[in-house]
Order: sequence, then C-alpha cells, then structure tokens
Amino acid sequence: MEYNTQRNHLTIPVYGRNIQKMIDQCIAIEDREKRTKTAELIINVMSQMTPKNREIGDFKQKLWDHLMIISDFRLDVDSPYPPPDRSILTSKPEKVPYQDNHIRFRHYGKNIEMMIKKAVEYPEGNEKDTLVKVIANHMKKSYLNWNRSSVDDSLILLHLEELSGHQLKLDTNMKLARTSDILVMSKKKKVSVKTNNNNKGRKKYQ
Repeated sequence: MEYNTQRNHLTIPVYGRNIQKMIDQCIAIEDREKRTKTAELIINVMSQMTPKNREIGDFKQKLWDHLMIISDFRLDVDSPYPPPDRSILTSKPEKVPYQDNHIRFRHYGKNIEMMIKKAVEYPEGNEKDTLVKVIANHMKKSYLNWNRSSVDDSLILLHLEELSGHQLKLDTNMKLARTSDILVMSKKKKVSVKTNNNNKGRKKYQ
C-alpha cells in the first residue's frame, strides 16, 4: 500500500495526483510533437476540472502556467504562451497600504462625514438647510443604533458643528425626529428583515 506521506508533493493540489502523474509521463515522451499534443490533452482535462474559472479572460494562459509549474518547468513543449518566470513561486505580494480613514465619531461612520463635507460646499439657501437637517436626523438615527437610551438634539447639533469644522449650524430650537419614533421604526425594520429571512428559509426547504 502506498501512503500519501510516501508520495511526491502535490505542487498545485486542486488538480490532484493523477494530473501530476500525467505531466510526469508527458515529460518522458521523447518526440516533441507528440509531447506537445499530450500536453494539450492534459490542458483540456485541467480545464474540465475547473469549469468555474472559464469566464476569466486569461483562463487558458493560467492553465498553461500551472502546467509548467507542476512540471517544475521541465516540460519542453510548443506552448501558445510564454512560460511563467520561476520567481513567481517565491515572490511575495506587495503590501496593500491601509487607508487613513480616521473617524472621529465611530457611531456616525465615514459616510456621514462625507455627507457633511459635501453639505459644506453647498451654496447658502433652503436646499442646503434641508440637506443639513436630513444629515442631522440621520446622525440621530445612527447614534441611537449604538446607544438605545436617548439623546438630546443639542448633542447631535454640537457633533454636526464639530464634524463640519464649525461651518454647519442649525437653529438650536429646531426639533429633529423624535427618539421614540426612530426606535419604533428601527424595531419594525428588524422584524421585517427577520420575517423575510424566515420566509426565504421556508421556501428553500419546501
């Protein structure tokens, strides 16, 4: 009996050991033309094993690259694509820099900050006043998502002013949406989402 620990290492496990054996046999074929045709047959088998990747634009080239990698670059055939560089096996991907998305008030989120920034650029007038009030109400909803007790409108207006660099101000006497109304709407929304998810689950098993 042959155990996996006694077998050769699988270079690309997704193709399995049979593909690796087929490639080893292909390498041993002396006639170049026959070797190339055998490699093309192996490519077709590899393609059938990964049907989900066929929509990728460079799918065929990737298969030939994998063929060469599995053969440890020993397979000498007339490939329609240039062989990959061996360095791709040891090279490390470049680090993706993290975006500097410092959020002053996390319960409002980055989108609120972006909306406030846009509102600052609006010309003075009724349209700007309406937009600022909409933003303030949204801030209150976001605040209550984090803190279920209550919040004074004055605190929301203070945060709005701070986030806008003291460029956006609303009348301190202005009334935003009532806390009770916001909590009721939020509760209804959660119940609706839960009901829809339950219905989907029932349909799935019907």
